[in-house]
Amino acid sequence: MDAHGGNMSDDARDGLMLNQARVDAMTAAGLWQERTVLDYLDDRLRDQPDKVYVTDHNAMTGRSTSLSFRNLERVSTRIAAGLSAHGIGAGDVVAMQLPNWWEMLALHIACMRIGAITNPLMPIFREHELEFMLSFAETKAVVIPQRFRDFEYEPMLQGLSASLPALEHIFVVGGTGERAFEAQLLNKPWEDEVDTKALFERVRPSANDVIEYCYTSGTSGRPKAVMHTSNTLFSCLGGALALEFDENDVVLMGSPLAHQTGFLFGGLLPLKLGARLVLMDIWNAAEAAKLIHTEGVTMTMGATPFLSDLTYTNALDRYPPDTLSVFICGGAPIPRPLVQAGSERLGASIVAGWGMSENGLVSSTRRSDAAEKVFETDGLPWPGMRLRVIDEDGAELGPDKDGILQANGAANFVGYLNRPQAYDTDADGWFNTGDIARIDGDGYVTITGRAKDIIIRGGENIPVAEVESTLFSHEAVDKVAVVAMPDARLGERACAFVTLHGDATWDLDAMRVHLQSCGLTKNYWPEHLEILSAMPMTPSGKIQKYKLREQATSLSA
Repeated sequence: MDAHGGNMSDDARDGLMLNQARVDAMTAAGLWQERTVLDYLDDRLRDQPDKVYVTDHNAMTGRSTSLSFRNLERVSTRIAAGLSAHGIGAGDVVAMQLPNWWEMLALHIACMRIGAITNPLMPIFREHELEFMLSFAETKAVVIPQRFRDFEYEPMLQGLSASLPALEHIFVVGGTGERAFEAQLLNKPWEDEVDTKALFERVRPSANDVIEYCYTSGTSGRPKAVMHTSNTLFSCLGGALALEFDENDVVLMGSPLAHQTGFLFGGLLPLKLGARLVLMDIWNAAEAAKLIHTEGVTMTMGATPFLSDLTYTNALDRYPPDTLSVFICGGAPIPRPLVQAGSERLGASIVAGWGMSENGLVSSTRRSDAAEKVFETDGLPWPGMRLRVIDEDGAELGPDKDGILQANGAANFVGYLNRPQAYDTDADGWFNTGDIARIDGDGYVTITGRAKDIIIRGGENIPVAEVESTLFSHEAVDKVAVVAMPDARLGERACAFVTLHGDATWDLDAMRVHLQSCGLTKNYWPEHLEILSAMPMTPSGKIQKYKLREQATSLSA
C-alpha cells in the first residue's frame, strides 16, 4: 500500500507528511483500521437500514427533512454518479459551503464513493476568504446555498469564477437554472447511467488516503488547509467510548458541519455508532431547548457561548431538557459559575474539552469527574492520544509546570496542504500545538494560553486564560478576551476587550474592584479596558484574537 494514498494527484500530495512507519505503528497498535465512512455506512445498512440518521431544520425553507441510513445510501449514490458524470473524480476537491443541511452529509459520502476530497467551508465566508481557499486547494466544484441568512451566494461565486481557473462547477442548493444542485445532481437517476458498483470499487479510497481539507479557524491569521484521512478522522472520535456514547444517543449539532466540531461529532459520530443526528442551521438557544425536548436529545456540543446561551434561556421552563445527559464544551475555558449553572439548569454532565482542527477533540473530562476538574482543566487525553508539556529547549516538564503543549497519536493530521514547512512535528510524532499548558499529577491538562497569547509584562508572564476566566465570572460580562498591548517601559501590558449582557455597564474601576474581590494578583490585572458591542468571532464560536491584537497596538494604558 502507498501510504500517500494511491488515488491522489501529485498536487494533492504537496505537504503530505504521512509515512509508512506511522501507518505500520498505528496499525500494529490497533488504532488504525482499514475502515472508512463507507464501511460504517455498510454496517448501518446491514443492522438498522430504516433507522433515521439525520433530521435537519432548514430555516430558509421552513422544512424539516429526515433521512434513514437507507435513504442516505440511495441519495449519496445518485449524487456520486452525478458528480462523476460532471467529470469529478479521484483526487478532485469538492468544496461545500453549506449550512447544517442534510445535503452536506450526503455530499461527503458521495465524494468518498468517487475518491474526491471534501473541503467544508463556513457559510460566513465571503469573497476575501473564498478566493484564497478555493484557489489554494485548486477546487474543481463548489456547492453553495442559493440563499442563507439574507445573503445570495451565486452572484458571489460568479464574480470569483474568473480568478479561479480550476473551478469547473458551481452547484446551488435551492437554486434555479443550469446550476441548480437538484436539477444537476438529484432529479436525474444518474445511477442508471453508469455501472456504479464497478466505478465505486475502482476508486474507493483507502483509510490512509487524504479525504478532507479543513481550513484552520483563523484565530492567528491566514488559515492553513489541514489534511485528514479516514484513519485520523475516526481516531478523533476515540473519546466517544470514554464518554459512553452508543446507538441510543440522539445528538443535537448547532455548531457548523463546516467546522471540525460539527463534522466529526455531528456527521461522523452518529454514523459510526448508529445514533441519530438533529441539525440546527442557525443557532438559537430557545429553539435548541425546544429540539432537545421534542427530539429526545441526549448529547450536544459547542463552544462556551453555546453553553451559556442554552443555560440561561427562559425556554427551558417551557421545554425541560429531561433527556439531555452530556454537554461537551470546548474552545475556551468554562467559568466556574457557568459549570454550576449549566449542570443545574440542564440536568446534564458538563464536559470540558480541548482540541484543534489538526486532531479533533484531544482531551476531555469525564462524566464522573469532580466539578473542580471540569472548570479547572481541559481533561484527560482520549484513547490513542498522548500529551506532554516541554520547555523551550525541548525538555519535558513535570506536573503543574507551564510550557509548550505537544500532542502525539492516532488523531494527529497528516500535513498542511502545500505547506510542508508548517508541519511542526518531530521524528517521534510530537506535534507542537501552539498552546501553552500545564499537566497536573493526575494527567489532566489545562490550557493556559496560546503562544501568541502570552503577555510578558516587565519580564513576568501573565496567565491570560486565568485572567479571562476571572473577568468572565462578573455578572455583567458576556464575552472577554485579554491580549497584549505594547508599552514603551514594560514591553507589554494587558488589555481586556469585553462585551456586556443587555444594558449592563462596566468601567475600568469596576473591573479593578471585581479582580481585587476575586483575589487575582494585581500584576495580572489588565491596565486597559475596551467595551465592544460585539467580538470578532470565527464561525465556530472562537474569538479572533489576532484582530484584537491589531486593535490593541494603537491603545495605551
